[in-house]
Amino acid sequence: MNLLKLISFNSIYILLSLAMISWAIAWTNAKIVGEYLSFYNLIFFRFLLGFISLLPFLIYNKKNLPSLKAYKYIIIPSILFFIYNIAFFKGTYFGEAGRGAILVTTLNPLFTLLIISFIRKKIIFKEVLGIIVGLFGGLIIMGVFEHGFDIIFDIKNIYFLICAFTWGVMTVFIDLAQKKINPYIFISLCYFFTMVISWFFTDFRLIDLSLLDFRFYFNFFLVSIAAMSFGTSVYMYSTSIIGPIKASVFIFSVPFLAMGTSFIFLNEIFSLNTMIGGVISLIAIYIVNK
Repeated sequence: MNLLKLISFNSIYILLSLAMISWAIAWTNAKIVGEYLSFYNLIFFRFLLGFISLLPFLIYNKKNLPSLKAYKYIIIPSILFFIYNIAFFKGTYFGEAGRGAILVTTLNPLFTLLIISFIRKKIIFKEVLGIIVGLFGGLIIMGVFEHGFDIIFDIKNIYFLICAFTWGVMTVFIDLAQKKINPYIFISLCYFFTMVISWFFTDFRLIDLSLLDFRFYFNFFLVSIAAMSFGTSVYMYSTSIIGPIKASVFIFSVPFLAMGTSFIFLNEIFSLNTMIGGVISLIAIYIVNK
């Protein structure tokens, strides 16, 4: 029996939980590395490392490389990956990493559910309930009920809104593509083509290696290898196992951890609202997956 088929749903849930931890930390990592390199240079090197880390899987599964016609299922997610990462690095640079993580992770599953509902023309009640509960938790963390909904559309958060919408669309494409292409092949090639796309925008003349210290390399390793090679790869694979909606709802666990990390390393505010909203968001995961 194929090794991939031996992985139980419980194992997928554990891996997804670890992936969400790596994602939560990545928001702080991204803000820190943004102090050293341009956004496009960061994207190029991030996906270069991601592709290299998955190259052994690509070589091992080389016999399963897709046909030329199937590459359309890889190119579109790669473009979306590029757009998402532009918004990700710009958003964390101009805005607050913790608050951005909240905005993206609470709106993303909502976008995913809406897109899926249009495609299949069917909505399951517990999925809707879970999304609403998770969104409510995110709004509490953001302080919307204290400061009003304008805080969501602050200019510093526009990039985060782009992140949320782009990732929602990408989740649906990932689910569709991995029904036609081997998951490891798909993930590896997505990283490769995103790297190629970003190369056209990269300016290596802006890189001063003398300014890159341990702080940069440590955080870049976490945002590239931990968050992307492990975290994103697990998420992309999991969508083909448990479905895009259940996978996307796991993202609701990110806000609480992201705010805690940004408070410790970036001195961003960690409030009671964050704790309450984080617990509510975790309840949303239980509702959808029970």
